[in-house]
Amino acid sequence: MSGVEVITFGCRLNTYESEVMRSQAEAAGLNNAILVNTCAVTGEAVRQARQAIRRARRDNPHARIIVTGCAAQTEKQTFAEMPEVDAVLGNEEKLKAASYRALPDFGVSAEEKLRVNDIMSVRHTAPQMVKHIDGHVRAFIQVQNGCDHRCTFCVIPYGRGNSRSVPMGAVVDQARHLVESGYREIVLTGVDATSYGADLPGEPTLGLLAKTLLKQVPDIRRLRLSSIDSIEADRHLMDLIAEEPRFMPHLHLSLQHGDDMILKRMKRRHLRADALSFIEEVRRLRPEISFGADMIAGFPTETEEMFENAMRLAEEADIAHLHVFPYSPRPGTPAARMPQLDRSLIKDRAARLRTTGQMLYQRHLDKMVGTRQWLLVENNGLAHTENFTLVAVPGLRPRDIVEATISGHNGKHLDMQLTAAAAA
Repeated sequence: MSGVEVITFGCRLNTYESEVMRSQAEAAGLNNAILVNTCAVTGEAVRQARQAIRRARRDNPHARIIVTGCAAQTEKQTFAEMPEVDAVLGNEEKLKAASYRALPDFGVSAEEKLRVNDIMSVRHTAPQMVKHIDGHVRAFIQVQNGCDHRCTFCVIPYGRGNSRSVPMGAVVDQARHLVESGYREIVLTGVDATSYGADLPGEPTLGLLAKTLLKQVPDIRRLRLSSIDSIEADRHLMDLIAEEPRFMPHLHLSLQHGDDMILKRMKRRHLRADALSFIEEVRRLRPEISFGADMIAGFPTETEEMFENAMRLAEEADIAHLHVFPYSPRPGTPAARMPQLDRSLIKDRAARLRTTGQMLYQRHLDKMVGTRQWLLVENNGLAHTENFTLVAVPGLRPRDIVEATISGHNGKHLDMQLTAAAAA
């Protein structure tokens, strides 16, 4: 191979950072290299990364393989000891051209492979200018990194460090640049995006940042948030939901569970009633909005009754896009030291929760039939509605925004018929 290939796991923030990594590695003159940007959110994510590394070595025996990302930050020795790996970079180091210029030679020891800083010592997130997001018609912008909260199941703060925000002016500049490059939808990403601004002068909020973006960059056609913690939603964000048509009617919530005792043991900052109240208020402000949510099945000490509370919350909240994670103990977290459930029970509950999610998604698709929707066309013959529902759009040009009537669905995506004046 030649050039730089990037293999990305995990969140939208990783997708954004992979483009930064590529540009920095190329600026450093790196060639014949594979960068693996890992995720640490579950043990399965780490396993998949290790599997991808071994496969990359088999397919590219002479390439240099550099592993980075959250799993490399939290389990650096694990990857350094893999014979397929030539170097391990931390989450801070991966974004700097100098890191790629200083890579060790082949055949070095595990310790010499390591270039991983203490992430907790990082106090600022430097703005990064990305020209494009490879393979995506939506552009991601990092507005925040790290997390100050310590949920008992989560290892991510130890991979990302404490919360730090990108200055508002830099976010506006990046958005303007991406819109000028032809992107019509912008997605704001972060590890804990709703904590945005607490470390900046004047303590601006995520909602205020979004308002400012839409005002300063009027050519943004669609603006989304990647994921939010509803307990941190500010009044500016609620204003956008109620009043701004360019702010897309879809929110992905970090719910994690629906039982108050489990939420407390997770050290979450909301209870069941808080989540339902937020969702009810948002729906009052924007009736067409849809919700996604992350939920964990099989958390330590979870009884059958507690699990059923989680399923009932998903149904009561009418979560259209439910992301289910079977609980996975992460090294060094408090939950890993709690009484664990049997793995077969965890898998069974995750399957049951996914079945609930599928039922809710079918119900959501049914409600969409007969409606008129504006669609952003993707690269793969699919599009997303404003409320983030997939639609089949064979033959349409990527990045176009078209209006269509939803004619039916196949259980996975919607079908459509273009309206007379379709494009915009």
